[in-house]
Amino acid sequence: MKKSAMVAAALACTAALPSAAHAEDQVRIVGSSTVYPFSTVVAERFGRTSGFKTPIVESTGTGGGFKLFCAGVGSDTVDVINASRAIKSSEVEMCAGNGVQNIIEVKIGYDGIVLANSNAARDFSVSTKDIFLALAKEIPAADGSLVENTNVTWSDVNASLPNTKIEVLGPPPTSGTRDAFLELAMEAGCKQFDSIKALKSSDKNAYKAVCHTMREDGAFIDAGENDNLIVQKLDANENALGIFGFSFLDQNSDKVKAAKINDVDVSFEAIADGSYPISRPLYFYVKGEHLTSVKSLKPFVEEFISNAASGEEGYLSDRGLIPMGEEERAEFLSKITSQLNK
Repeated sequence: MKKSAMVAAALACTAALPSAAHAEDQVRIVGSSTVYPFSTVVAERFGRTSGFKTPIVESTGTGGGFKLFCAGVGSDTVDVINASRAIKSSEVEMCAGNGVQNIIEVKIGYDGIVLANSNAARDFSVSTKDIFLALAKEIPAADGSLVENTNVTWSDVNASLPNTKIEVLGPPPTSGTRDAFLELAMEAGCKQFDSIKALKSSDKNAYKAVCHTMREDGAFIDAGENDNLIVQKLDANENALGIFGFSFLDQNSDKVKAAKINDVDVSFEAIADGSYPISRPLYFYVKGEHLTSVKSLKPFVEEFISNAASGEEGYLSDRGLIPMGEEERAEFLSKITSQLNK
């Protein structure tokens, strides 16, 4: 079955399986560090105003969150997974194998991924091609053959860039932000080389390996799921850059600033209109099997998708979330309301 068909089938499924009641009627959420701040704000407000207990929210990364979400149905499993990318077909299969078949996809809006440095450092402007040449494990030689990336400084990548050591802190392989960065920034730069672009037609696996494999020689540093740690390190090292979501940049604008990507400044408006090249949708996924047993689950979801929270003038936009457009949001709300009420 094709990935799109498999995901669509799983998301459309409404046959809930029986599950044991939670010992505490308290929604439990895991997943993306990018969606975590939004989810936490909604959870805290929900706890204050709904009469239900405040949901428990943990930042585990998108990949790690799906492993927990897909572990099964019942009182010892989580109810919601925050995700900074769409669910993969392999994760749908993992869920189904453990009895999690009623997966409800909830898009909450959009976010951009930034390449940021300290406010004390010089302004930075790079292309996606520059990013690939700086961070890929292998890059094309003059004859088109792939060679080990030996670029040491940004000026080695592009003579117009500063003569400073390439040092970029970013998320781990379990992160949805890492997945999105590889696809939207690294691959975008990678396929600007004709020799690599041609590889996509002849060997998709080889093409993906080239475009999505980061250096392991210290130029790229896996900083874990803690974006606060990246900000601290950027504050301490003016030559370093970091990769994280726009919403986190927005919350730390007193310490860090974003580079231009392909000559476009990151902004609320540029992400919303699609002109900023490294932008992506944000989601959470609900375990439909728990809608009956966890009484506060449906009301929590309804709070999250309300106009007051994730609408154009909602309180999450003050935290950096870029809401969906009016037409897209109306279509989305109709679909989700139908799924929640079945």
